[in-house]
Amino acid sequence: MAADPRIIDVTLDERTILWRSADIEQERRIAIFDLLEENHFAPQRPQADSYAGPYKLHLAVQEGRLALEIKRADDSHQETLILGLAAFRRPIRDYFAICDSYYAAIRNATPAQIETVDMARRGIHNDAATLLKDRLEGKIDVDFDTARRLFTLICVLHIKG
Repeated sequence: MAADPRIIDVTLDERTILWRSADIEQERRIAIFDLLEENHFAPQRPQADSYAGPYKLHLAVQEGRLALEIKRADDSHQETLILGLAAFRRPIRDYFAICDSYYAAIRNATPAQIETVDMARRGIHNDAATLLKDRLEGKIDVDFDTARRLFTLICVLHIKG
């Protein structure tokens, strides 16, 4: 069986998400589309049958922790990885704040102001992706772009209205 270390389907626990603006819904759609188009996702726990992808991923927040439910292509459960979210609280808060500024800038600001806010937004996003990649070390191997898109989806799970 050839290795295919990628995500072929991703879902979010809709019970966790109470409200989404049109802007956030668009971010979610883009993140999922881009993630499914190109990603690297390789759980590191050896499987008895050497299964190495592809995977279906379900993200949820349970009791303040991120649950990554990993299934095989045939929908059989492979594993659920639980990550503490304490290290992500500030990056999530900062990302929401800068996104609010970005969406406001798009509507009212000059191109130079929009670019400045967007650069700050990308910087926060990149730092958070690096943090996620570090937290997944030894558990799931992901590339940087996959970590960025997963962080976007983690943020969507934290919208409380």
